[in-house]
Amino acid sequence: MLDWEQIFATRSSRMRASEIRELLKLLDQPDIISFAGGIPDPALFPDAAFKEAYSDIFSGPQVNAALQYSVSEGYKPLREWIAKDVAKIGIDCTPDNVFITSGSQQALDYLGKLFLSPKDTALVTWPTYLGALSAFNAYEPNYDQLSLNGNRTPEAYRDTAAKIGGSVKFAYLSADFSNPTGETVDLAGREKLLALADELDIAILEDAAYQHLRYDGEAIPPIMALDIARRGGIENTRTIYSGSFSKTLAPGLRVGFVIAAMPVIRKLVLMKQAADLHSSTINQIAIEHVASRGFDAQVAKIRAVYSKRRDAMLAALDKYMPKNATWTRPEGGMFVWVTLPEGMDGAELLAKSIATEKVAFVPGKAFYADGSNANTLRMSFSCADETMIDEGIKRLGRLISNAIRAAA
Repeated sequence: MLDWEQIFATRSSRMRASEIRELLKLLDQPDIISFAGGIPDPALFPDAAFKEAYSDIFSGPQVNAALQYSVSEGYKPLREWIAKDVAKIGIDCTPDNVFITSGSQQALDYLGKLFLSPKDTALVTWPTYLGALSAFNAYEPNYDQLSLNGNRTPEAYRDTAAKIGGSVKFAYLSADFSNPTGETVDLAGREKLLALADELDIAILEDAAYQHLRYDGEAIPPIMALDIARRGGIENTRTIYSGSFSKTLAPGLRVGFVIAAMPVIRKLVLMKQAADLHSSTINQIAIEHVASRGFDAQVAKIRAVYSKRRDAMLAALDKYMPKNATWTRPEGGMFVWVTLPEGMDGAELLAKSIATEKVAFVPGKAFYADGSNANTLRMSFSCADETMIDEGIKRLGRLISNAIRAAA
């Protein structure tokens, strides 16, 4: 038999199955209370609005264009809508600065391909979004811990990258309600990142998948907005902003976007032409229909629901978790990050939890580029109602308390 491993490219050895995608299979088991998948509640999808949008497309003059090949940059009315929407948060750009992708995951893959040569360094938070690590891994980078507290100098980053044989290319982070921790980078941290990027002369990849899901607290300008304000326009910025309609409208349509200076956009267009030509035309048109007719109302609806679930999870953690466990208190997004006592293993705990308590979560180790911090776990509150959340955290708290006592 052919030894496929001998003829695969070396980059294929860096590809790993996503623990989250595997855990999503548990959603098909009705007896499992799942805090695993960071996915929207399908009960909140604007299905009636999409039914109307697709009906309008198929019954009107747009149908031929919707079913035809299209430009690689993306459907222009959708890019125009995005440019107007992000202007509200300080990102002053033109539709030409907006590039449509097949979900924000494709954006991460393209950006990894665009910037990373083998042995180059990507600066990422510890922990960071697992999907970003998966996207970047194929391009054989090194990872270094992105620190915004001043304990790493630009020279230290450069020296570490040079010893490996490459250079630092970008810093990647989700500044608002990050996946997996739910934490938000404050204004001072964003300004420190811009200063660090200036010193290193690197790009900043700002993943804004949860930008619209703020439930309380004061909104902070996106890093790109700060960059534009400092430099006088988007064409002078080093920040690349990626967003998605997956968390607000419908993930199944796979519509995301990148906003950047034109030299970046032009390269991304070339990648798109070589990869899949363009994202689904009809889905882009449908997204534009629904967004232009009721995006703000849809966002208000999901915020109202998710904020209550966030509150329910935090209250349940306060009530049922042992005192030597800690967790984040996010102002938005979909996630709470739990840190257990040293020596505990989230993967081992998950196996016991599924077997005895029927509660699922994501072990935190997968979110660390170096595979450290096994005593952490990510929990999502988006797809469980308040009653399920209380019961699930009660079961999990009991399991963790028993594990701590057994280890004492």
